[in-house]
Amino acid sequence: MFRSALASILLLIALTSLAHAQGVAARCAKVGDDDKLTPIPAALVPQTRRLFGFSPQTPNAVIRKGTSYRCMGGKAWLCNVGANLVCSKANVAQSLPGATAFCKQNPGADVVPMAATGHDTIYEWKCVGSNAQIARPVVNIDSRGFIAENWKPLD
Repeated sequence: MFRSALASILLLIALTSLAHAQGVAARCAKVGDDDKLTPIPAALVPQTRRLFGFSPQTPNAVIRKGTSYRCMGGKAWLCNVGANLVCSKANVAQSLPGATAFCKQNPGADVVPMAATGHDTIYEWKCVGSNAQIARPVVNIDSRGFIAENWKPLD
């Protein structure tokens, strides 16, 4: 009797988890676009592991803690934060206080470090004299304003 109760509980957990995963896709299909970053449900950990190439040793909790989803074009898109990866909207500003301050202290610097610009800027910055200037765009943004390379569609 204990075994059948345990099996029933495990089946219920598995079905609930599957419903959560299907719920994400259904929600996105319904709302179309929603820029709110939402933590992934446990059911999406295996797909997230494959999408982002996590090793089998990476704990599920680490994957869940660092991964969010949002809806774009009726599909769920996933992002996992990293040392230099941001999931928030990209910063497209053409003037950054951090870059300005850096250039005042480091006139003529060839590159303004991300510690000064932030990791969400779409540009590489340089100092022309003591003025911060955009050197070039370095990432693409998607139709919703997020760094495209950081987001992967849920299949």
